[in-house]
Amino acid sequence: MLRTVERILGHGCSVVGNAPNGALAIEEVLRLQPDIVIMDVMMPEMNGIEACHCLRQRGFKAKILFMSTADDPDIREAAMKSGGDGFLSKFRLASELKRTVFEMLQGQPRAHSNNFIQVPDPSLVSKKEDLNRRHEAQFYPDDASFLDGFSSFVGAALEAGNAVIVVATEPHRDSLVLRLQAHGMDVGAAIEQGRYISLDAAEILSTIMAGGLPDAARFLRVAGDLIVEAAKSVKGEYARVAACGECAPLLWVQGKADAAIQLEHLWDEIAKSYGISVLCGYPLGSFQGEVGSYIFDRICEEHSVVHSL
Repeated sequence: MLRTVERILGHGCSVVGNAPNGALAIEEVLRLQPDIVIMDVMMPEMNGIEACHCLRQRGFKAKILFMSTADDPDIREAAMKSGGDGFLSKFRLASELKRTVFEMLQGQPRAHSNNFIQVPDPSLVSKKEDLNRRHEAQFYPDDASFLDGFSSFVGAALEAGNAVIVVATEPHRDSLVLRLQAHGMDVGAAIEQGRYISLDAAEILSTIMAGGLPDAARFLRVAGDLIVEAAKSVKGEYARVAACGECAPLLWVQGKADAAIQLEHLWDEIAKSYGISVLCGYPLGSFQGEVGSYIFDRICEEHSVVHSL
């Protein structure tokens, strides 16, 4: 990771030191007094949040930027409350790190710049309060953004010990595995453990569709069986199953808006019934002229949160 940071920052920045755990990080930071600290959330002996809190208690004033594979709002909030000045997803290091560091050094706050999802327009956001369900939609402008979003979602779930079901096109599934492996995730081990289940979106659609629309009984049987099977691979009181895919988005791209809406409604019911996290990925370009329309609003309403890059 140190070489990766050095390579991304390039000229204009000098990496003056590094530490393998939180306790040593405190000693090195106080000794070297750098202009900015890039702190991993997950470290042995003492995590980054605890280390940051200790540094602030001991009077360290310079910027602290957190990085993590987990894009969890609770982790991000805890990191910022401990005294952090920014929080960056590891899946966005290549595209965001250099700009984030220089903006922080210039005094611009980067508390929320880490998200693989940015929401520039409040009209694109739909929220429903439901503690038993997390059903999100991401509208992405290109494949790179799609992979950023899905790799962050999947990576966070696997790192937390959860199981993940991926239902996507073959190119996206192949690229997702490569992206996860490039960021240190052992996808092969997760597959062997049954915690990573990858399925073709078109094949799933052929199984659950009837008369041009999703058949509720077929969908609930297929999805339910997958979730039950995935749940067998995880242990612990708080272990969960997450699912991400593009079945409904494929229907939308094919011009089957009603079918897409019905399928999103069924996924919403699954999210509520099983208490799983679901992420749906839509190509933003397919909504040209549709943003703000009745159909677009219907799709958004079937999700607990909607994000757009």
